[in-house]
Amino acid sequence: MIKLEGVTKIFPRQKVPAVKNLSMEVAEGEICVLVGPSGCGKTTTMKMINRLIEPTEGKIYVNGRDVAEVDPIKLRQNIGYVIQEIGLFPHMTIAENIATVPREKGWPEDKIQERVDVLLELVGLDPEVYRNRKPADLSGGQRQRVGVARALAADPPILLMDEPFGAVDPITRAHLQNEFLSLQKKMKKTIMFVTHDIDEAIKMGDKIAVMRAGELVQYDTPDRILSAPADDFVVALVGHNRALKRLNLVKAGDVARKDVPVAKGTCSLEEAKKLLQADNLPVIVIVDGLNRPRGVAYKEELLRRNGQAHLQEIMTPLESVADEDATLYDALSTMLNYGERYVVVMNHNKEFQGIITFGYLLELMKENGS
Repeated sequence: MIKLEGVTKIFPRQKVPAVKNLSMEVAEGEICVLVGPSGCGKTTTMKMINRLIEPTEGKIYVNGRDVAEVDPIKLRQNIGYVIQEIGLFPHMTIAENIATVPREKGWPEDKIQERVDVLLELVGLDPEVYRNRKPADLSGGQRQRVGVARALAADPPILLMDEPFGAVDPITRAHLQNEFLSLQKKMKKTIMFVTHDIDEAIKMGDKIAVMRAGELVQYDTPDRILSAPADDFVVALVGHNRALKRLNLVKAGDVARKDVPVAKGTCSLEEAKKLLQADNLPVIVIVDGLNRPRGVAYKEELLRRNGQAHLQEIMTPLESVADEDATLYDALSTMLNYGERYVVVMNHNKEFQGIITFGYLLELMKENGS
């Protein structure tokens, strides 16, 4: 889908190439993350793909076609572009911002409005609420979602993303990362993603391209980057806590324990105690009639109580939760943030998917050789 052959870029009045003899391929439907220190050529490489910067030497192919032979405007209309600063037009409504490229391509107005609403729903923003708002009315995380929606507006097969989540706080950033990975399952776009954060690269990438001084040091899967770094530079970039970083390779929904005690709030304490006898978990998860978690009852509190009370009377509101697309690293962070020994995993419909305890997490790390 994207192929670079011997690509070099030398800017005027610079003796050292910004990018030097870069060759790599990104397969259809993959996320390739470019990572490395500032000035290593990441953003320059990305901008050469949609011809915001022209290469000095070499060839770049998109869908088998040399981009140098494609009109740059038409090329960019078929490549989504998301940047850290988002770049929404402040005088336009959210709907008008998202509609920019479809209008340039001459789409019918009814099709444009339908597409705007579909994309707002897709990125988790209610069209009735947000369609006519201005960018200044939105939070940083909401503006970033609109930026992603705008990049997807004309349904391009390729997305270029330059530090797309770098300008938001860490909690919002992790949430946006997880939401985007969930979207990618449906979209299957070919994505070039720039970051300076190795943790983000490991979490987001199907492949990681480690760059230094304009050259490609290692191009590999996240697992191989962690287990077989090419040289001391990659070792230093990854850092010494590789065991923790490997937690970014596993999704919570894939390993959450499903054989756990779950009960309705109307369940009696005596019945709940019988459920606990079969397991060593610190809590019983309390769900509603649609299997959506509403809270937990702690084992210690349950065993201390007697009488005819029900679980809902000792229920603690649910805080330590993770989406099924969150990584084990996210799950661990959630446990630490709330001072809990567990995290409850839910799907996108907020239905119970399982639980991960701290002890179970340690077992998983041992099994994976971390």
